[in-house]
Amino acid sequence: MDNVRILAIESSCDETAAAVVENGRKVLSNIIYSQIDLHTLYGGVVPEIASRKHIEKINPVIEAALSKAECTLSDLSAIAVTYGPGLVGPLLVGVAEAKAIAFAKKLPLIGVHHIKGHICANYIENENLKPPFMTLVVSGGHTHLVRVRDYGEYEVIGRTRDDAAGEAFDKVARAIGLGYPGGPKIDAAAKRGDCNAIEFPKAKVNGSEYDFSFSGLKSAVLNYLNHAQMRGEKVNPDDLAASFQKAVVDVLTEHAVMAIKQFKLNDFALAGGVASNSALRASMAEACDRLGVRFYCPSPVYCTDNAAMIGVAAYDEYIKGNFADYSLNAIPNIGIEEG
Repeated sequence: MDNVRILAIESSCDETAAAVVENGRKVLSNIIYSQIDLHTLYGGVVPEIASRKHIEKINPVIEAALSKAECTLSDLSAIAVTYGPGLVGPLLVGVAEAKAIAFAKKLPLIGVHHIKGHICANYIENENLKPPFMTLVVSGGHTHLVRVRDYGEYEVIGRTRDDAAGEAFDKVARAIGLGYPGGPKIDAAAKRGDCNAIEFPKAKVNGSEYDFSFSGLKSAVLNYLNHAQMRGEKVNPDDLAASFQKAVVDVLTEHAVMAIKQFKLNDFALAGGVASNSALRASMAEACDRLGVRFYCPSPVYCTDNAAMIGVAAYDEYIKGNFADYSLNAIPNIGIEEG
């Protein structure tokens, strides 16, 4: 078989991204235009603004990806695009672009589930990683504990019942005056603070030992701040950030360790934007070492939203012949089992 080159497009939130991936593992280009500076002005992502910026940037980003990969549209084997989950406006921009290119060049069209893309990011730098393995996907909108049975075969064994971990990071960062985006700012502040200064609750979901709940922890932080204000006490934001982060990381690690033990897997992978968090990476690496389990985690550029991971995920669909038709649409709330 000739080299399979896939142009992948990712626009599910506030990054406009395009990449060219060869044979499912080799990233020839990975171009990302981030809108963080723009949305920081509003304290979070504004969907309408994100959509308009995607429209403005998507063609230049694709052109840059093709240029860096030293190929043209005629050199491609297929077009892949994230179709969900995500923000519906931004998703529609990417889907419409992918369908237009696929139609114009008569190329196969592949719809990719965003969470599956995050999981597949681990394949880029780890040639030895193969299913089955356990993975923890932690991002602004998702917290999933997933058993990867085979390429393209996923079983969700745990998920958040309310706030995702990344969402909780953003809300707590805003509450203590660190601003947006919350994840990196909490991580930086925590390095200056004492993680044992404040004891925050670690929620468990009755009857669902692998599920997560972070809304109670978020409320506990807000209550702590309100009580301190009423008593006229000064709050150390670094200690609060460190203590909050420890509560999140401890729960994520405990659930992952339980799953690794129950399913007797020898490989574990982190995925998603919060996988860039230094405390989570260190905690899971230590836990895996203690268990004698191989630990994997993408470089930060492949943790946050990017198109290379979409191209990697699309390769397996290409090999299986799982192509979409031109009725492919954005599905903002699609579950990983449905995708």
